[in-house]
Amino acid sequence: MSAERRPLSSGALAALTLAALGVVYGDIGTSPLYALKEVFAHDRVPLTPANVLGILSLVFWTLTVVVSLKYVALILRADNHGEGGLIAMLALASQAVKDRPRLRARLLGLGIFGTAIFFGDGVITPAISVLSAVEGLEVAAPGLHPWVVPVTLVVLTALFAGQRHGSAVVGRLFGPVTLLWFVVLAAMGLPHIAHYPQVLAALAPHHALAFVFGHAPTAFVALGSVVLCVTGAEALYAALGHFGKRPIRLAWFAVVMPALVVNYFGQGAMLIQHPEKAANPFYEMAPSWALLPLIVLATLSTVIASQALITAAFSVTRQAMQLGYLPRLRILHTSVRDTGQICVPFVNGALYACVVFAVLMFGRSGALASAYGIAVTIDMSITTVMTFFVIRWAWRLPLPLCLLSTACFLAVDLAFLAANAVKVFEGGWFPLLIGGALFTLMVTWKRGRRLMAERLREEAIDLVPFLQSIFLSPPLRVPGTAVFLSAEAGSTPFALLHNLKHNKVLHEQNLFVTVQHHETPWIGFDRRCQIEALGHDCWAVTLHFGFKNEPDVPEALRLLAGRGVQLDDMETSYFLSRDTVTPTFAGGMAMWREKLFASMHRNAAAAGDFLHLPTNRIVELGTKLEI
Repeated sequence: MSAERRPLSSGALAALTLAALGVVYGDIGTSPLYALKEVFAHDRVPLTPANVLGILSLVFWTLTVVVSLKYVALILRADNHGEGGLIAMLALASQAVKDRPRLRARLLGLGIFGTAIFFGDGVITPAISVLSAVEGLEVAAPGLHPWVVPVTLVVLTALFAGQRHGSAVVGRLFGPVTLLWFVVLAAMGLPHIAHYPQVLAALAPHHALAFVFGHAPTAFVALGSVVLCVTGAEALYAALGHFGKRPIRLAWFAVVMPALVVNYFGQGAMLIQHPEKAANPFYEMAPSWALLPLIVLATLSTVIASQALITAAFSVTRQAMQLGYLPRLRILHTSVRDTGQICVPFVNGALYACVVFAVLMFGRSGALASAYGIAVTIDMSITTVMTFFVIRWAWRLPLPLCLLSTACFLAVDLAFLAANAVKVFEGGWFPLLIGGALFTLMVTWKRGRRLMAERLREEAIDLVPFLQSIFLSPPLRVPGTAVFLSAEAGSTPFALLHNLKHNKVLHEQNLFVTVQHHETPWIGFDRRCQIEALGHDCWAVTLHFGFKNEPDVPEALRLLAGRGVQLDDMETSYFLSRDTVTPTFAGGMAMWREKLFASMHRNAAAAGDFLHLPTNRIVELGTKLEI
């Protein structure tokens, strides 16, 4: 049952809302560090009172339309059995059009591209967030400029090094620290608004419209930086399964949006009165005595924002693995109580290397801002497209309503995307390169697995006739249970063929197990196992897992107790076929992709680890497979 379906007491709602502040809103909450600074950087937008009001109005209405209306009001309703996020949305959209194979294939490709781009965002977020926080040292003491990058790298190194130990202890501080951060954001902005209350006129949309239509070229450039105020909006939807709709919505409307608006308007009021402070308006708002504590708090807040995104990257990786778009990777469980707390060492190391490279190459948060916007706007646009198919074919809302609602949101998304597309050569190429490389890996792995399955089907022997034939003159039966893992239900596992060929024995009890992963987040224990008796103490078993379920085969097989199968852990052996892939010129994929797939397959984590098989009960038998 999702958090949304459980009745919440006022205390539980408050606790979940506080937790959501840290996990959901850390990224968008740190945007005031760099968003307005980037708008007016390098004199891209002349710093006049009318332009400041226009920009503030754009910021306010961007927060309102993109976050409040699109994500909080609409997309949070699109839960996939209580779960959210781009992969959950992808599963919903693909299921909604499952009777349209071509459209479904295109949607899957689009969704997987968005997932790949998310990892590009995952590189930029820690880099720009921590770097922009540490840049406050320059405001406190200009002579500390050479230390900005080294201090940033130390903070990031500590952050990534701690992933193996889990985030449970630090996680308890996420909510309180982030709440303090939002209180400070509001406290910083209020005095400046009080000194120049005329800035509140920017709440009226005509200032945004006047700026856009009156200064079209300048406004187009400004949009590329204004979008930075909604970076992290995707986290609202991704965290749906953890907190439910009510806490996320309550945190947004009661704390986050008011604090952000007050801070942005405070920066604008200060810039109108003191345009010379445009180099770093966020830190310039603070009194000198508060600078160092503010830098510490900002750094903590950016670490929290980065941690939330790193955790999301681990979760998305596992989901992509179980949907068949990534090879098996080693997963470390960092909590004995919460199975959702995981670390994927390979992803952690790759993210760290890319983040360090980004910090060293760009050196300034301003340079990284050009790279940041394009990844965010691509994912925002893809989410909107997916939403149309969900509300039209899954919810069956009227077509005009679906077109009108999503077209409005998509127009906003595409405007921001176009404004950031012109910055591809200024740094936008970096997340696109990461996303493109990962997308190539994901579609190559999916295609390669499909080719392997086709090849296995060509060589497969039907299981039932095969068993009937060997029991005409049965081999020696030995005590215990053999569990043969098979990729295709109804096919004779190669491990069984090799076992009979080399050992010439058959166990007293034999289970032919196929593991199936579905485009549903959770599949309960009541639907976990399907079993079919094949005679002679042999059974065909299919185990069903959602893309957020832990694929624990021994645990699932225990559910067979009372259904004719008695398992003794110490008397059960698991037989796996270890396939060796050989690329050929058979035309399945380009040779370079086949070699890439073979390398990925060779370096994938052991199936036994992924399926939680006991290491001392596994028997692997090799098979050579040409694709």
